[in-house]
Amino acid sequence: MTGFAVEDLRGLVEPARVYRDVYASPDVFALEMERIWGRAWLYVGHQSQVPGPGDFITTTLGLKPVIMVRHTDGETIHVLHNRCGHRGAIVCYQRHGHARSGLFRCPYHGWIFRSDGSLRTLPSPGGYKNVGFDADDPAFGMPPVARTDTYRGFVFASLSAEGPGLVEFLGEAAATIDNMVDRSPVGEIEVTGKVGHRFRHRNNWKFFIENLHDAMHPMVAHAATGDAVKQVLDKYPDSELGRAEAEVIAPFGGSYDFFDEMGFVGLPRGHGYMGGSKSIFSHYRQFPDYLAAMEESYGKARTEEILSYNKHNTLVYPSCTVRDGIQSIRVVKPVSVNETVIESWTFRLKGAPQSMLDRTLRYSRLINSPASCVGPDDMSCYDRIQEAAEAGTIDWIDLHRHLGRDVQDGERVTAIGTSDLALRNQYTAWVDYMTSDTGVQHGG
Repeated sequence: MTGFAVEDLRGLVEPARVYRDVYASPDVFALEMERIWGRAWLYVGHQSQVPGPGDFITTTLGLKPVIMVRHTDGETIHVLHNRCGHRGAIVCYQRHGHARSGLFRCPYHGWIFRSDGSLRTLPSPGGYKNVGFDADDPAFGMPPVARTDTYRGFVFASLSAEGPGLVEFLGEAAATIDNMVDRSPVGEIEVTGKVGHRFRHRNNWKFFIENLHDAMHPMVAHAATGDAVKQVLDKYPDSELGRAEAEVIAPFGGSYDFFDEMGFVGLPRGHGYMGGSKSIFSHYRQFPDYLAAMEESYGKARTEEILSYNKHNTLVYPSCTVRDGIQSIRVVKPVSVNETVIESWTFRLKGAPQSMLDRTLRYSRLINSPASCVGPDDMSCYDRIQEAAEAGTIDWIDLHRHLGRDVQDGERVTAIGTSDLALRNQYTAWVDYMTSDTGVQHGG
């Protein structure tokens, strides 16, 4: 473990506090990219983003540029390292597109690769005769990442050949993906639009995922937003003006008791979620035409079961958070120790009325977009902690709230909503990833 002793890494995280270097040290960040982002299953995209042979998107896994492409057989989806096997140049900067005949051409020397990453053609091939060059050597292609798998249309990849399979890795977190897909009357969803919202944060990647289940901050950080919503509702009590927007924003000004009742569930490998039977989405109005379509497909009892499932921000550690009730996913893209891009993607429930998609897009605009009413509040808080960690004005970040009051239930551990259990659960996984020679041990 170059540059770090195991005891030094373990010393950065104590049962109820985290040392500032975890957020501010470039060396720690570099090891995270190797030990966490280089081993875990990471969200890549959804199969609906590459509907036809040769269709592709480009993205990153940790700091590694990759291409997700549908192969020319029309079925297989490959995740390839986005680099030429010749000089290592990035082959494609285009965010999404179609590779004609399923071929990618390096813009530097013109090497051409198939949609499975193998080298097809290189210019002036005579120069490579009898020089020990093997065009069939995968090293000269665009090699696939170590592992790729799909769960109900969601494509994940791992840069490591070792570790648990995707289903085992997801564990109970997979139920949130199941519920999102099951909310479609025909059991299918698709990504809306070609490009999601991209929100660049000037801080460490962990602040975003820590904040997902921090139920102590909404009443403070989002107080002004909540007050504005209340003023609109008080001024126009009998009007529909602004009510759709208020439905989205108002819960962020909920009470401590409201969030305590939601509760938190910690899962192995750093995953977790708030809610279950109750979340900030559970009060949303159901549209009669949507209910009719669901009941026609599933029957009344199954429809009620699907729609009563109300989890808030299921974290698939470390790379994404899934919201089944409003059909969206946010993806974490580390850039450096103090810079992160958060991408937000929305999904259409196939077979559902337009009103359901309108609600999803409204939520994304009001909460997740760079111009949202809520996101900038959070980012301001992250910035303040990042500044303090880098300046050394505070050495330890505190995680004491409701320490020792967690309830263990098999692999699950639960607490009331305002507990710091969510952060402690993430850092249990963090330590396991960072100090293990073979990968995370927490939960298998």
